[in-house]
Amino acid sequence: MSVLVLVLAVSAACCLGFGFVLQQAAAAHAPKRDYLTFRLLLDLMRVRSWLAGIALMVCGMVLGALALGKGEVSLVEPLLATNLLFAMALSRHRTGQRLGRQGWAGLWLLAGGVAAFLVAGEPQGGRAVSSPLRHWLVVGVVTGLALLLTALAKRRRSPASPALLAVAAGLLYGLQDALTRVSGQRFADAGAAGLVASWQPYAVVVLGVTGLLLVQSAFETGPLRMSLPALTAAQPLAGIACGIGFMGDQVRTDPGALAWQAAGLAAIVAGIVLLGLHPAMPEGPVRRGTHSLQRR
Repeated sequence: MSVLVLVLAVSAACCLGFGFVLQQAAAAHAPKRDYLTFRLLLDLMRVRSWLAGIALMVCGMVLGALALGKGEVSLVEPLLATNLLFAMALSRHRTGQRLGRQGWAGLWLLAGGVAAFLVAGEPQGGRAVSSPLRHWLVVGVVTGLALLLTALAKRRRSPASPALLAVAAGLLYGLQDALTRVSGQRFADAGAAGLVASWQPYAVVVLGVTGLLLVQSAFETGPLRMSLPALTAAQPLAGIACGIGFMGDQVRTDPGALAWQAAGLAAIVAGIVLLGLHPAMPEGPVRRGTHSLQRR
């Protein structure tokens, strides 16, 4: 594993984790009528803390894109999942809660799961899959599942809605990461003219804006512990699926390696859930009176 890729991916995770905490603190005060509409983003643009969170997220996305340009999606995505550790650190500072057994268990599961997957799988780049059918099949399945979850969250407003929206956003972000790497490769091969003539960079923008709307709606309707773990778990799984599905990423496929990879992914998800349910993760402010945005 390249040290540069490791530094870029972990730095991206740090920016993303801190940014998500600031965004949720602001989005929790947004009017309920803005749910799943672009008015939500327009209203939040007036909140300084939310803009700071967005700035951190953009920095994280840029660093993540640089990491994806130098490493495989299947390598970078598990590292980006550590953003929850940084969100946990900031939330712990804000709440004063200690990690305790649950926090340490979640931390070691997440870190150990990432290490197990990377060591056992040994992700390596390969030739992109030339079959358009396979390419669009993977894109269609990921996008379709995200749309289905969004429709369920919009139709049946329930305590599960933040998690559904977060999973949908995570799927789109994982697909966005894969297409970001494709765009970088196209730019390297054909220059700016070739990049502009392709559809991938435009899809990256659309996926980014749509994912942002879903995430902020999830933050608006529930505490961080209801949405961030789901988002953090879904993104690397979708990114790995896209990397192997149509970008040609290769991992070891012998039975022992596959067993360790599966165990690593399971540990990542379990660690994310434990950290997300930890008391240090804020419940979110209680709404009182009107649902107007609080300027900070």
